[in-house]
Amino acid sequence: MTTNSPQQPEVLRYTAFSSTPDGGNPAGVVLDAAGLGDNDMLAIAADLGYSESAFLTAPPEGLVGQAGRAYTIRYFSPRAEVPFCGHATVATAVALAERIGSGELVFATRAGTVPVKVTEEGGTIRATLTSVEPYIEEIGDADLAEALAALDWPAADLDPAFPPRVAFAGARHLVLAAATRARLADLRYDFTRLEALMHRLDLTTVQLVWRESPTVFHVRDPFPVGGVVEDPATGAAAAAFGAYARELGLVDQDAVLTLYQGADLGRPGELTVTLRAGDPRVRVSGAGTRIV
Repeated sequence: MTTNSPQQPEVLRYTAFSSTPDGGNPAGVVLDAAGLGDNDMLAIAADLGYSESAFLTAPPEGLVGQAGRAYTIRYFSPRAEVPFCGHATVATAVALAERIGSGELVFATRAGTVPVKVTEEGGTIRATLTSVEPYIEEIGDADLAEALAALDWPAADLDPAFPPRVAFAGARHLVLAAATRARLADLRYDFTRLEALMHRLDLTTVQLVWRESPTVFHVRDPFPVGGVVEDPATGAAAAAFGAYARELGLVDQDAVLTLYQGADLGRPGELTVTLRAGDPRVRVSGAGTRIV
């Protein structure tokens, strides 16, 4: 569906959190979605089959941003609209930077206003989004037991240093930490069962993590509510995880975390999560490039 006819908008394909087209997480990007209805955007997202696609229209009245660099952005998975998507934000910012240059962008999302800074160095474009204000909440014992049963993860395989929590930084994610890299690598879950739980708890993904070192993590994100078995690189979940790790004292208040994701899917990506003392918002950075 990459056509530029009067009947169809131009649908671009970009990947985020990788500088090569075969890494990171692909996203559809429509830079001019004026005139598209919800069903049109959902159909485009379903046709592409990526975990999310992004659609830009004019900014709402009063959104503060540089002239021509503020937008309304909406995100659709193949099944439904989602309130916020980090990798599609990065992909869109890279696509815009190739057309209007690097600099500051402002996106109005359903979750709130998300500033993005785009830079270029050595031919690689990187985007840094700043999340909305995050929050963390506990998960009930019965819901946790259901999540583990759907994943087929024994409770003994969890890392006791990382208490299960629901974390939000634009979308809600259940954070579960594996005790070993082998546990994280072995992901074979009950799609329907996990999807039902996630709908009930209003979760976008389940953020599965394994800690390699004090600031390096490997992550995976089942995404059955979006009609996708697994999201290859998940910026919204990375932001939520950064807030979670800081609030629970698992990392310093000032910290730069590296999250590796997608290697188990053959699409390696790298996400940088920056935490600043005194600022509750979380910054997530990554490279992006067009998929030819």
